[in-house]
Amino acid sequence: MSSVLTDLFPHPIVQAPMAGGVSVPQLAAAVSDAGGLGFLAAGYKTADGMYQEIKQLRGLTSRPFGVNLFLPQPETADPAAVDVYAHQLAGEASWYETELGDPESGRDDGYDAKLAVLLDNPVPVVSFHFGVPAREVIDSLHRVGTLTFVTATTAEEARAVERAGADVVIAQGVEAGGHQGTHRDIPETDGSGVGLLSLVAQVRESVGIPIVAAGGIMRGGQIAAVLAAGASAAQMGTAFVTAHESGAHALHKQALTNPLFVRTELTRAFTGRPARALVNRFLREHGPYAPAAYPEVHHLTAPLRKAAAKAGDAQGLALWAGQGHRMARELPAGQLVEVLVAELAAARTALSAGGAR
Repeated sequence: MSSVLTDLFPHPIVQAPMAGGVSVPQLAAAVSDAGGLGFLAAGYKTADGMYQEIKQLRGLTSRPFGVNLFLPQPETADPAAVDVYAHQLAGEASWYETELGDPESGRDDGYDAKLAVLLDNPVPVVSFHFGVPAREVIDSLHRVGTLTFVTATTAEEARAVERAGADVVIAQGVEAGGHQGTHRDIPETDGSGVGLLSLVAQVRESVGIPIVAAGGIMRGGQIAAVLAAGASAAQMGTAFVTAHESGAHALHKQALTNPLFVRTELTRAFTGRPARALVNRFLREHGPYAPAAYPEVHHLTAPLRKAAAKAGDAQGLALWAGQGHRMARELPAGQLVEVLVAELAAARTALSAGGAR
């Protein structure tokens, strides 16, 4: 690993920040204590909610950890398209006996307030999704001793991350579960993402900063592969959804290995931005018609997803999952890190032995 990262965590394993209640302090603490880098997800939380989770995490571990922020999004949605989608979802609201959410509930996810908290109460790492923060934001975090990670889905985006002064680029392949961290939401490019190994190689030839590889990684052998391709560490989300400490809904944990859910798909059905999820009824019925409208669609469907969870109906949930979901293991997070480290060592030994013949 790059020395920038080895000072933070000895094992090249980053627990992805998963918004929506999965990345709870208990999960982040277990990963950090095991020698990886645990992350809190500040997305969809208030600034105070984020601060309370940081305080809780600090009470659970003395090891370094990170906090993830969503970048504010430009107003590009067509209000008429959002209205049409709302009419289409009326049947869902009736079925779950709830109201649709207000699509105009807010665009910036409390970004400025969260930054203010993180500058007043610095954490070891802050990562960013959905774009590149302003250079002055990165500089201000550096001044308080915080390292900055930024997601990129192309080599071009990775170069923008480096130009902004970030310390690390997270190269996110199309295999990744949850939201694609594209810097601009362009509907015409839906489904055209780059696979992780190709992306890491392209990014390695494009930037000089360390790379964290993300997308479909579930085993130590895959970590070895991305390290060989030029990454310094691997970021894993789906692998930790089923961890004992994960805050994921039980239905979500079960669905990852349930034969009923046979594949994943990138969809705008739940949030209006491309995100990879297990294909269920909601995704099949509404995905083809969902507009490019984030966060409007997220706000619109939030009560539906909450009602589906309360009803125990996995067919109405956003079951975020990477392409390797069937390889999920239900273990304590610390034990999972230990298993991954052992698998990584075995893969490296096998590679060395093969090269020696």
